[in-house]
Amino acid sequence: MSDEIEYALDDGVAIVTINRPQKRNAMTYGTLAKFHQAVVRAADEPEARAVVITGAGGAFCAGTDLSDLATVSPEARGARGGQDEVPSGWLIQRCPKPVVAAVDGPAVGMGAEFATQCDVRIASTTARFAWNFVHRGLVPDTGAASWLLPRQIGLTAALRLVLSGEFLSAGDALALGYVSAVVEPADVVQAACAEARRMSRGSPLAARLAKELMYAGLERGVAEHLEHNREALATCFASEDHREGVAAFLERREARFAGR
Repeated sequence: MSDEIEYALDDGVAIVTINRPQKRNAMTYGTLAKFHQAVVRAADEPEARAVVITGAGGAFCAGTDLSDLATVSPEARGARGGQDEVPSGWLIQRCPKPVVAAVDGPAVGMGAEFATQCDVRIASTTARFAWNFVHRGLVPDTGAASWLLPRQIGLTAALRLVLSGEFLSAGDALALGYVSAVVEPADVVQAACAEARRMSRGSPLAARLAKELMYAGLERGVAEHLEHNREALATCFASEDHREGVAAFLERREARFAGR
């Protein structure tokens, strides 16, 4: 993995760290491609039960590196920068495992979008979020703030943040329910890893299906959703993980899930 994107495995948690502290972890298109590769690696890593995304040097991600933006033609910019190896869509949100953002310092622009794509966010006391795209003549670049954010914090709060481009403090983010906890900067990665482990103690199969159901349910009607839920439940009933979960309960021991 590139030095700009660090990858580590710690007790079942894959930790993906954006490491451009001299640029406050702002993304070039090349770095973005490597970041996506790390997320895919974490999704595929058998030993990783959950993922934590964070940034080095007291910043989460300050958005797009505007000096790099000048090297790409306007028609090729967007979230891909004309690079075929960078996938479209919300790769973080599509990860089949729990994904927790450990946000220390600024998460601005694309950085705020990355945090929004995560399932849960843990902030440090110095964390600040801003969807400042309107100040650059843009809409939110990955679409997370225009679709996911209103569903996370409500339409009015999301509109205020996106249309003003103003910073959201860690305390205000906690009050809105956008972040789950606020801790000291030195503790943010550890707290995010602890949260990731709590979220990944159950069956990996059931967790993956539940996550898929909840995100897909945001755009389905009730009847369609219940049909998909019944299919997922039937899959779970027939799984090794369900048999192991029942056996572990009856034998009063920790379950040893295989993810199938």
